[in-house]
Amino acid sequence: MVGKMLFLRNEGDNAFPNLIVEEAQEQDNPATRDQATDSAGRASSPQGGVQSSVEPTDFHQIEEDRFAADAAAMLKKRALANDYETLIVVAPPRTLGELRKHYHKEVSNRLAGELDKDLTGHPIKDIEKALKNA
Repeated sequence: MVGKMLFLRNEGDNAFPNLIVEEAQEQDNPATRDQATDSAGRASSPQGGVQSSVEPTDFHQIEEDRFAADAAAMLKKRALANDYETLIVVAPPRTLGELRKHYHKEVSNRLAGELDKDLTGHPIKDIEKALKNA
């Protein structure tokens, strides 16, 4: 699975968006089963006889969270460089929640809206339509 982020600039207006790709980033993020080498660990009780499994690490989710943090850092950098005045963030709900944890105040100040929708892999026209209908 590939994580993907697009930084789009609206050359149109709110009624008729015309989104232009300014920056695109992709990150390869295989499923956890493809990233882990072992099965879940096991723990033994000091009293003996009792064993329980240890919660497996979700490497895929860790990478998704890291990707969201990196995207927030890019938004911060561009905000501090006055590269945009207003911002609308479109991301799947879980990713949007992770992004919010990392928003810099300059990003938050420029945030005009958020759309919790997964439009990864959709053509630009579909993204324009989703924003127009939001």
